[in-house]
Amino acid sequence: MDAREGEAVRGVGVTGLSDLPLEPLPPEQPPESGVVVLGRFQPVHKGHALMIRAADDWRSENASDKGLIIAIGSSNQPPSIRNPWSSEERAAMLRAWLASVGIEANIVAIPDIEDPPNWVSHAEKYHGSAGSIFTTDAGTAELYESSGWPVIMGELEHRDSYEGWRVRATAQMLSTVHDEDGVRSVLGASVPDAVVSIMLDEGSLGRLAFMGEGGEPVG
Repeated sequence: MDAREGEAVRGVGVTGLSDLPLEPLPPEQPPESGVVVLGRFQPVHKGHALMIRAADDWRSENASDKGLIIAIGSSNQPPSIRNPWSSEERAAMLRAWLASVGIEANIVAIPDIEDPPNWVSHAEKYHGSAGSIFTTDAGTAELYESSGWPVIMGELEHRDSYEGWRVRATAQMLSTVHDEDGVRSVLGASVPDAVVSIMLDEGSLGRLAFMGEGGEPVG
């Protein structure tokens, strides 16, 4: 997750968030504390897969009595080239990949707010409190650490290949290609096979062709 991804997850530097609905509402009972991985997962790519695997390995070795919790940020953002997939679609991607590699996790969706100092207390209503967070994003680490959470910093592997905007730009380029094998070959370089299958089977890849022109800029 690059810096822009982290900022969007926490509702930092994004205008108009106060006008967005708080969807979903917090559950009546948040999950029990666990090891939290936070991301936008737009879409789930191999960088996310590496991070989740590393988080689950850390959990198994250091907190085996705790569960793994994957928190999907920006659940209330309207569709755009930056946010092509709904939180429900991203949850389906995660479930498909998790099943393919045999990792168990509780998946929750968290809406953005325009209030960074209160982000953690807001997020705790969805992913539970008094756990640990595993992240590769310095801003996320700082927010959670300042709120008293133990923070585990993972390594950001293959950043140039797995930045979210690069993956979305590739997906948009392939959105009008009708050669499924070709799409799998190209997109499969950065997206797990199980997730590519979800994108193709549900037809969600095609909608990117109608979401603006070109990819997203670096920065």
